[in-house]
Amino acid sequence: MGRIAWIVALVLTAVPASAGANWPQFRGPGGDGHADAAALPLTWSETEHVKWKTAIHDRGWSSPVILDKQVWLTTATKSGKELFAVCVDADSGKIIHDIKVFEVEKPDRIAAINSYASPTPAIEAGRVYVHYGTYGTACLDTATGKTLWARRDLNCDHHEGPGASPILFGDLLIFHVDGTNVQYAVALDKATGKTAWKTNRSADLTKVHPFTRKAYGTPIVIESGGRLQLISPASRAVFAYDPRTGEELWKLPWRGWSVTPRPLFGHGLLFLIIDYENPELWAVRPGGQGELPKDSVVWKIPKGMPQKPSLLLIGDLLYLVHDQGMAACIEAKTGQIVWQQKLPGEYSASPIYAAGRIYFFSHNCVATVIEPGRQFKSLATNKLDGRMMASPAVAANALFLRTETHLYRIEE
Repeated sequence: MGRIAWIVALVLTAVPASAGANWPQFRGPGGDGHADAAALPLTWSETEHVKWKTAIHDRGWSSPVILDKQVWLTTATKSGKELFAVCVDADSGKIIHDIKVFEVEKPDRIAAINSYASPTPAIEAGRVYVHYGTYGTACLDTATGKTLWARRDLNCDHHEGPGASPILFGDLLIFHVDGTNVQYAVALDKATGKTAWKTNRSADLTKVHPFTRKAYGTPIVIESGGRLQLISPASRAVFAYDPRTGEELWKLPWRGWSVTPRPLFGHGLLFLIIDYENPELWAVRPGGQGELPKDSVVWKIPKGMPQKPSLLLIGDLLYLVHDQGMAACIEAKTGQIVWQQKLPGEYSASPIYAAGRIYFFSHNCVATVIEPGRQFKSLATNKLDGRMMASPAVAANALFLRTETHLYRIEE
């Protein structure tokens, strides 16, 4: 097998073969918000196109993950003392498993906007990996709900609660542990839960306030320059590691912290949101060794960028929505803003692209559906009850939407 073919095969081990029917991780099969669905509904309401609606107890902002007609998500008591994994039958909406995974004697405080079950699980055939940040990580058998292994020793002070989601890569489960006290990336053997590698962040954080040492990023794996790179946003820098060994390949310093949106890669560029308080969008040329030069940043937009929602890349255009509802379309290669449009409400969920449309979801469960392109064109506005902060999932031709109290299957 040639080198490039081997690299592609290794990357695809984390993506189920029938990806269109599955949603195995945060932001879907490619980790980019794209869904292979040809006929998602354009309109819906509480009385239209709801195949089922299932109450989910307690509170969590993790996204659903879907495989083999099972929908998994996590939830937690508001106190954070009990952490659960819930499995719902994708066809009927009936709860198959409701598992108390961990008990926590003294949970730390979290931000009012967060939950103790915000990281999204990762799923593959026979196993689901649930992650609650410092409170624990576990692998569950999807048929029985039995815990196959658990780790509770990968701890940090999140300060605002957990947020970073794990990813699967080959035989590894990889995630970030970026708190006020410790900062590292770690890979666990997905079969045993044992540490395969652990790499401390090399950025010098000794002169910054502990509050600004934390981050909530979810990594991606890319192939660029003939090598695999785990792109890992953190406080004060973005890092690239060899995903198989954890070896640091390069880093690019920045002023950011509490980084949340997941990176994107396309046209030979990484698209990164670098900060929470004053978010900027950077387009970065990945590669090289050691600390990258400043000219690795091809372009940047210093204002009006999202704090929490991730971006979409469709062809040559980037699409995003700011937390306060300003949507934008940007030329990916140049950073030129094509259009901006105010949408109703506030936003935490990341948008999705499916069936030739872009779907945005606000806190008050209003979904704005638009046509991608160089002119803003709204196609529909839809409303459900309650509050929504979890990013949506797609399987086959159905939307799976998690609100504060329910999980919906929306389908024509």
